[in-house]
Amino acid sequence: MSAACVFCRIIAGEIPSMRVYEDASIVAFLDIAPLAPGHLLVVPRVHVTTLFEMTESQVSTVAAQLPRLAKAVLRVTGASGLNVLQNNGRSAGQVVEHVHFHLIPRVESDGLGFRWNAGSYPPGRAEDVQRRLVAELSDRSQTG
Repeated sequence: MSAACVFCRIIAGEIPSMRVYEDASIVAFLDIAPLAPGHLLVVPRVHVTTLFEMTESQVSTVAAQLPRLAKAVLRVTGASGLNVLQNNGRSAGQVVEHVHFHLIPRVESDGLGFRWNAGSYPPGRAEDVQRRLVAELSDRSQTG
């Protein structure tokens, strides 16, 4: 636990929250600045800043509850879709430095949208990135 972390303080009960689910590993609560009614934050109890710092076991524990929570959000809100969003680092939009997952209910024409500025690779670049990623993953699997 980090004494300065707002999510750690919510988990500890020092800051009130609208909890909807909790177990030994996670806490899920309504976002205080929701993008839509029912917008949940799913937060591991252990203080970890980003997904990159989580163990496979920690990720599995959080991920195991996402379908159950997502289905509940859809049933309660009547939404027809749902975004699962997880940001890592300021450049990716992470504001609270405690890993968390957003479950954002969506309906047609809700005005939320998002930018998806799709691009393309110049000739040879996709192959270069693929080769480098395969090598990185292969090296990591051998060294742990």
